[in-house]
Amino acid sequence: MLKNHLKEIRMKEFMLSRREFAAFINISERQYCRYERMEAQPTLESAFNIAQKLNKKIDEIWTN
Repeated sequence: MLKNHLKEIRMKEFMLSRREFAAFINISERQYCRYERMEAQPTLESAFNIAQKLNKKIDEIWTN
């Protein structure tokens, strides 16, 4: 499973709650929480959409 830096990005760059951040990247809060806790992985399409909204490359968010 890939590791992600979603929480770090959310806290350092955006300083938003989970609910606000999920709304910002246009996914449900429940799904975002599953991604942040690394209980689920987004589809490739979702990962591209999230990266685009955060103005980052996918490998800046998800790593091995």
